[in-house]
Order: sequence, then C-alpha cells, then structure tokens
Amino acid sequence: MRDRLQLPEAAAKPPRSLDGMSIAVPLDQLEERLAQFPWGYLMTVRDDGRAQGLAVPTHLVDGVLVATIGRSAAGNAAARPNVTMIFPGSSGEELSLIVDGDARVNGDRIEVTPTSAVLHRPALARA
Repeated sequence: MRDRLQLPEAAAKPPRSLDGMSIAVPLDQLEERLAQFPWGYLMTVRDDGRAQGLAVPTHLVDGVLVATIGRSAAGNAAARPNVTMIFPGSSGEELSLIVDGDARVNGDRIEVTPTSAVLHRPALARA
C-alpha cells in the first residue's frame, strides 16, 4: 500500500504509541504476543473491492501465520496477497492484535508473512 500512495519514509512507519491506543509490536516479539490469541479474522479483498472476513484458528510456524481457508478467501488472497489478520481482545478494554502481511496460498492453507503488527484498543467514550 505504501508504494501505491507514495508516502514519505517517516509517514510509512507506525508510531510507537498513538494516544495510548496503539502500540507497535516488533516482529521478533510476535510469537509471544500471538500466544494470547488462538484464532483471528483473516481480512482479504474481493474482486469488487469489498473486504471479506473469515474467522480462522491460526498458528505461527517459522515466523509465518498459517491457517486453513476456503475457496473464496484463497482466491482473494491469491489475486491480492496483501492481507490483514485481526486477533480481537475479548472486550473493549483489552488489546487486539492487528497484523499486516503478504499471503501465499498453498491448497486450502494460507501462509501470511507478517510485515507489521500493532496492539490496539478502541477509544471508548467515557460517560
């Protein structure tokens, strides 16, 4: 996406923290963080440009996220391999893990090589 938008180098790097809502996760720490999330949503893009989400159990194998997927998600990822995986916290108070990566489809499996990761929580309105 950065290449398409031609962002300057400084703007392309994720911030360390954004008002306490986002925390960058170094990729060498991803396995430790992912241990808290046994499943996540794989987000791909359909031919018409709409997002498609699929809940999948996910494992990290040699630094690559691996999950079993169906035909439509496989087709989407093969055609548009830039994908996002979202591992939600169980409440709005807990952090969710968001991982962007490059996908490779291998039969009914997707293998996502992470390119960036962030822990994020929503900004909840306080009454």
